[in-house]
Amino acid sequence: MVKILRAALLLLTTHSLLAQHNTDQSAFRQLYDLLPTPNVYRTASGAPGHQYYQQQADYVMKIELDDNNQRITGEATITYTNNSPDVLTYLWLQLDQNMRHPESMANLIRKNKMSDQMSVESLERMLDVFEGGFNIEAVQKANGQPLAHTINNTMMRVDLTEPLRPGTKMSFKIKWWYNIQERAKYGGRSGFEYFGAEDNYLYTIAQFFPRMAVYNDVEGWQHKQFIGTGEFALAFGNYNVSITVPADHVVSATGTLLNANTILTAEQRRRYQKARESRTDPVFIITPEEAKENEKSRSTAKKTWQFEAKNVRDFAFASSRKFIWDAMGVPMPNSNKVVMAESLYPKEGNPLWEQYSTKVVAHTLRVYSKHTFDYPYEKAISIHTDRIGMEYPMICFNGGRPEPDGTYSEATKYGMIGVIIHEVGHNYFPMIVNSDERQWTWMDEGLNTFLQYLTEKEWDRDYPSRRGPAYKIVDYMKGDKNGIVPIMTNSESILQFGNNSYGKPATALNILRETVLGRELFDHAFKTYAQRWMFKHPSPADFFRTMEDASGTDLDWFWRGWFYTTDHCDISMDAVKYFVPSTMNPLVEKPLAYQKEQNRHIGDTRNKVDIPMSMVEKDPNTRDFYNNLDPKQPMDGEMKAFYALRSQLNDEQKALLGSNLHFYEIDFSNVGGLVMPVILEFTFDNDSTHAVYLPAEIWLKNETKFSKTFHFEQPVKRIELDPFLETADTDRDNNFWPSQAAPTRFKIFKDQRGGRTRPNVMQEAIRSQPPASGNR
Repeated sequence: MVKILRAALLLLTTHSLLAQHNTDQSAFRQLYDLLPTPNVYRTASGAPGHQYYQQQADYVMKIELDDNNQRITGEATITYTNNSPDVLTYLWLQLDQNMRHPESMANLIRKNKMSDQMSVESLERMLDVFEGGFNIEAVQKANGQPLAHTINNTMMRVDLTEPLRPGTKMSFKIKWWYNIQERAKYGGRSGFEYFGAEDNYLYTIAQFFPRMAVYNDVEGWQHKQFIGTGEFALAFGNYNVSITVPADHVVSATGTLLNANTILTAEQRRRYQKARESRTDPVFIITPEEAKENEKSRSTAKKTWQFEAKNVRDFAFASSRKFIWDAMGVPMPNSNKVVMAESLYPKEGNPLWEQYSTKVVAHTLRVYSKHTFDYPYEKAISIHTDRIGMEYPMICFNGGRPEPDGTYSEATKYGMIGVIIHEVGHNYFPMIVNSDERQWTWMDEGLNTFLQYLTEKEWDRDYPSRRGPAYKIVDYMKGDKNGIVPIMTNSESILQFGNNSYGKPATALNILRETVLGRELFDHAFKTYAQRWMFKHPSPADFFRTMEDASGTDLDWFWRGWFYTTDHCDISMDAVKYFVPSTMNPLVEKPLAYQKEQNRHIGDTRNKVDIPMSMVEKDPNTRDFYNNLDPKQPMDGEMKAFYALRSQLNDEQKALLGSNLHFYEIDFSNVGGLVMPVILEFTFDNDSTHAVYLPAEIWLKNETKFSKTFHFEQPVKRIELDPFLETADTDRDNNFWPSQAAPTRFKIFKDQRGGRTRPNVMQEAIRSQPPASGNR
């Protein structure tokens, strides 16, 4: 028996070696060919190296908002500190508003088509030209001497009159203006919303000043053009910003309001302090009634709001006379620090915003801080806009607007909560863990979407999350590969942006947390990454290496499959063979074998009728010893061999003969190409279940197929592959034994033209209520 077993193992091993892929193409090969070599700036463990550096850009700005002409004018003094080991002879700045110039690259590469029938509105949009972009009026040294500069679309090079050496700094001035676009008409991350009924504006202003590009050890100068998708790689620094607006406007911005004593009333300051002390419910600083009165004002005077922000990578603000303002204090989980959660919104946001916004901000700060680090800034602000969701340090602009009658759909409610969680969450990634969004969108959107999912589930156990669970990415993963690119694709080249940069990486991290590493290892590693790279500039390699280093797990196969390929998970359970141990006793086994042989071929069944008597049955002289042998009875030699075998076995081995064990040999194949763990659930005759987890390394040496045997003390009646929907398996039809196919429920409808948009359920409920008696 031992010799036979050894021979079988040798045969299996030889087959496995012959069938395996070339090791140069193995999914389990290390990422040496894809990741940069560790160095003094970034270590092999994923941590910043002992010579890691980053530049600093400090800004002193004076900004004026022209509410009559929707224009921003500004002047800034920028102090740039060269902490690199390199001598710099020029600096690069981002002019992101130049994307809106009529001749910008973004406009020139925008594709459109004509058709035989075009609406007036679509034709107007095609012909409409917005005069956007920065108008640079001056670039000067601190002493007023002009500095040579060259504008290349959305980037500007400033040539230095003398080299900027390591460890030194220099200051220069810029003066500019630009037209603010209407978001509803031209789109964009910032802009204004116009309320025609009352002739009011709500401004959410960002990318409003020339911003220093990043210079680091990975890219040198990061000066990829901004053409709309790739967001912003920025340097940390300190900001002092004065914002002049109409005197009846309320301004909220990144940083600390320095002149609150003169800008805010004594009552508003008292309310703000009360809000800081509140832990459960927001407190109004400006009430809805006060905001309605403010909307009517048309002051010709001006006020200047002064803000200071330290160690931030950007600055943004919002301004309007329409703002309702509420806030509450949020203690951080690991310190005594209290962070202010704030919301500013027009009356058009209610009742949703008053009920939810600030509480969602507070909830987000608590959950994100638990998984990363205590929120380091003094406040987090949610500003209500018509449709946008965009983030900046301490402040974000969020959509989610009820109907004019105050009702809203469930989708609007959860959409608003989700976008607030997401945009507030961006304070952590990338405002603090400052990845390069112009190159790698997933490093901020994917990581943030993953934490958004965790936060949504802590908000509401039944929250209808759009992204996160593995099964929600299946349709994308199994789609046409011509429309899919790897996660590790530059932002501007990504196809299916939401799925690629938000959904797939968030799903990958969720699988890593729930299935590959487990929550304890994953949470420790993820927190380690966040804390290592807060206020620094991580690269993809730093994330991959830290997750492996802190979890103690080789994950190169996971990063390669999920981030560098478009392979999908489709593991097939091809065949199941059922075995039970033989007793080896001929008295038992021969009758069983004979009974098994009685499963006759269809021809044998029909021959019982078509052949009334065979020759052997007709003529007894044709029969001999073998015809008269009882096939159910063992021969003496067979019994002697059995007794001889038993005499060689010990008691444990004897117990195996005919034992009540049930063996199931299962053949698996990797149809989708993505190596993943194999999770099985066995259901027994008594309806109890047992789950088995096989790590992804089960595919080592043969990534296309393998066989594995499982044994149990009772019969199995059902086997399911990926029973808990953990791996984003794209074909469930090959996941069951016995085979089964789940029916797809199709809709039956009457074909008719037109139709109507179904009102939200809240609105329908109100309409269905009988009128009050007094109104009859």
